[in-house]
Amino acid sequence: MDEKIVEQLLALNHEFYTAFAASFAASRPVADPALTAILPYLPQRARVLDVGCGNGRLALLLAQERPGTAYVGMDAVRELVEVARDQTDQLVSISVEFHVVDVARAGWGRAISGAPFDCVVALAVLHHIPSFDLRVQVLREIASLLAPDGYLILSTWQFLDSARLRRKIVDWEEVDVTEESLELGDYLLDWKREGRGLRYCHLVDATEVERLATASGFCVRETFRAGGREGNLSLFAVLDRK
Repeated sequence: MDEKIVEQLLALNHEFYTAFAASFAASRPVADPALTAILPYLPQRARVLDVGCGNGRLALLLAQERPGTAYVGMDAVRELVEVARDQTDQLVSISVEFHVVDVARAGWGRAISGAPFDCVVALAVLHHIPSFDLRVQVLREIASLLAPDGYLILSTWQFLDSARLRRKIVDWEEVDVTEESLELGDYLLDWKREGRGLRYCHLVDATEVERLATASGFCVRETFRAGGREGNLSLFAVLDRK
């Protein structure tokens, strides 16, 4: 994918999450199965990095269920990080730290303290990263932050599996992008809560998860589905480097 298109898509999503930070954060509760489904994979008293932390709800879950955790959250959108800090500033059962960091920028791992991590969590992140090569770059950077026996838990949105979500797909003409400049599986989806917004999403299915893992030095150890009204709209994968 052309670098100019990559930057245009990254800017589109950054503008979306900046504009809709409050309403998006309010739509992501701690009790969401798209979050709680990973709880069995989170060890006690671990060092956890939350890539694309959004409103910080993983920190709230860990404070309830995994006291003693050393949690580090990061997101590219300052407004979401501010929401996360406000929501977690009273937590005492875990240590909490947040950074405004963009995983789409090479070398972002150098801005993160606390490495190596026992577990990195990247929920609903990869499908917002344009181009296969950039998704591989993100995973390689994550791998560099893991302890030797550490692992990655990721999820990707399977929006084509839902007629309700397929209705959110709009034409690329709305953002002056041609389909010929995109990769297979790239879509533009709208949002209609407290206004209308547009997001770039790529369908990262099970086949692509395997390809990404191979290209970045990971092995896929387990996959499962959970989340959404239908109960299966997120594809989860547990990866390690063994």
